[in-house]
Amino acid sequence: MMRSFAVNLAYSSVISLDTIRGMGKAGKALRQVLEKHSISQNRLAVTMGLARSTVNQWFHEITDPSAESVTQIVAALESLNEAAAEEFIALYLGRTAQEDESS
Repeated sequence: MMRSFAVNLAYSSVISLDTIRGMGKAGKALRQVLEKHSISQNRLAVTMGLARSTVNQWFHEITDPSAESVTQIVAALESLNEAAAEEFIALYLGRTAQEDESS
């Protein structure tokens, strides 16, 4: 019984480490875009119909937005500033301008 628990615990740790490695990518992209395009966290939150604290948690990489929230971020940014939305997508997906041009 104890051996099974240890294996499960080790497996859980691996999953957690993989999850942690991917955390913050959306937050980093969001922070860069909002700062560059002078869009406040509050303005994005109001546009998305969310509490500012939710956007603040993403911005400061405390939590990651869900996949559904990422699509809502893009939609809100598109309504506020098309260039900001495009830049967020590129940063989030890890693309550079050169890669986009060659695609």
